[in-house]
Amino acid sequence: MIEPTKFYLFIFGALTIAGGVMGYVKAGSNASLIAGGIAGVALLVAGYLLMAGKTQPGLILGLVLSLALAGQFVPKFLSAHKFMPAGMMSILAVIGLGLTIASLVVKK
Repeated sequence: MIEPTKFYLFIFGALTIAGGVMGYVKAGSNASLIAGGIAGVALLVAGYLLMAGKTQPGLILGLVLSLALAGQFVPKFLSAHKFMPAGMMSILAVIGLGLTIASLVVKK
């Protein structure tokens, strides 16, 4: 279960960074750029920790970030019903939650 989670955290991190850059380019949002950059880099670090064999810290970091991003974007999506960016980030965060929880439980 660790391998797909590691791969997913790298993808999730890259997409989060890209989303922050897109928010900055389209709306001039410095907050999107900063938050997307920080969260994305932290997700990449979580994936790296899994790759380096530091399973517990990597999964906990991935879980905390997925939970924080879900807490930010799921309510926005439910109220605005706009897929970009809230819907996409909600889906990515919920998948991240599922994978990290499953990896913490299974640990294989």
